[in-house]
Amino acid sequence: MSRLKAAVVGATGLAGQQFLTALADHPLFDVTVLAASARTAGKKYKDAIKAASGAVQWFCTEPLAEQFAEMTVQLADDVPPTSVDVVFTALESDAAAVIEPRFAEYVPVLSTASAFRYEDDVPVLIPGVNAHQLPLLRAQQARRGWKGFVAPNPNCTTVGLAMTLAPLHERFGVQSVLMTSMQGVSGAGRSPGVIALDIIDNVIPHIKGEEEKVEAETRKILGTLTDAGIEPAPFRVSATCTRVPVLESHTESVYVGLNQAVTLDEVKQAWAEWGRDFVALGHYTSPKKLITYHEDPFRPQPRIDRLAEDGMTTSVGRLREDSVLPNGIKYVLVSHNTKMGAAKGVVLMGEELARQGYIG
Repeated sequence: MSRLKAAVVGATGLAGQQFLTALADHPLFDVTVLAASARTAGKKYKDAIKAASGAVQWFCTEPLAEQFAEMTVQLADDVPPTSVDVVFTALESDAAAVIEPRFAEYVPVLSTASAFRYEDDVPVLIPGVNAHQLPLLRAQQARRGWKGFVAPNPNCTTVGLAMTLAPLHERFGVQSVLMTSMQGVSGAGRSPGVIALDIIDNVIPHIKGEEEKVEAETRKILGTLTDAGIEPAPFRVSATCTRVPVLESHTESVYVGLNQAVTLDEVKQAWAEWGRDFVALGHYTSPKKLITYHEDPFRPQPRIDRLAEDGMTTSVGRLREDSVLPNGIKYVLVSHNTKMGAAKGVVLMGEELARQGYIG
């Protein structure tokens, strides 16, 4: 099978750079188009990410692949949609609402943006979690008259939470969820972002819109696909989202009320068995485990665990019984917000969509 031609739109921003890192030398996707705004269009990529001072604003820990450094950045509005097989978008929501449908009319669009997450005919996808909702993409195409579709990932804070709840909901039934996040500063992006004097020696107790996204997206992701669309999961979710002085990854303290009494060993077994069929597919970007449990009571920690399986596994620990919620358990998770929680997770979803015939 020949590689699929791919465009990365919003390629010069932080999320776009993460796409380039995940797609460098990818065996399935061949990035033939880099697109961004008028500010950088017409420049070689290596020049497009230079500040006026001459500083190279490449923010990934992995080096910029030479194949991308020499490519010329195009204006997103000038890219013919039919020139590629798939489009990866890393745009702000307002721009995505305009640009993504222009491409989706002709080809699949896999997105990190929130612009279409809450539409009735758009599934919010996490690899290995809600493939049962993929047929909604066909309904989206029929409803909108598109040859392609828009398939977004969730908010990065939602990813680890939904990943760990999915096996619990499937096996035991979830009644209620309380979650407090301690989110890395990279989740705020670079502009406007969180400035150093805000975050050093501090915890920011509010992230605008974050809690509402987590609460709505988690129930949609774990919902049931019906003829009318996705019926959200029936449990309740209450979230408090905070920003902490950690560079990357989100730590979350989670309390779950289940529909039945379970032992802690049964919960661990559910996590250990979750996603086995998916990871057995051997996708290029897939981890060996979707969820990794730590018995050490001092794990998971963001600095130690965020890069486990190159940031593609959700690390969990401190599983305990909870005496407040009915049939309650509580645990701590660490999820990499700029790997599985962003572009690399979208690339993995693209690999699965291609396997199932939605792309290509």
